[in-house]
Amino acid sequence: MAKSTKPAAKKPAPARKGAAKPAPKAEAGKIAKTQIIDMVADKTSLNKKQAGDAVATVIDCIVEALRGGSSVGMPGLGTLSVTQTAARTGVRPGTSERITIPAGKKVRFKVATTLKGTL
Repeated sequence: MAKSTKPAAKKPAPARKGAAKPAPKAEAGKIAKTQIIDMVADKTSLNKKQAGDAVATVIDCIVEALRGGSSVGMPGLGTLSVTQTAARTGVRPGTSERITIPAGKKVRFKVATTLKGTL
């Protein structure tokens, strides 16, 4: 049996008591709701339960406004709005069958110019 040429993975060093906890890293992927709650708790005087309630309340308010047909502006981030889509013809993948896609609604996000400039 041949040995692998792959180097062994290093284990992270154990955290010391009293050491400052590093801020959650923003990876190239998606940030989960729990990570947002952790960030809010770290940057404010709220504990994780209170931060979780605050984040959930903000999300609920945004969803409620969008369901009511309003747009939601978040300074420095952008604007969420609901737009109407028209009915259109599409092709079913695999069978090449022509189908009609019904009209509907979708959420649109327009990035704020201040954020665009910093990216």
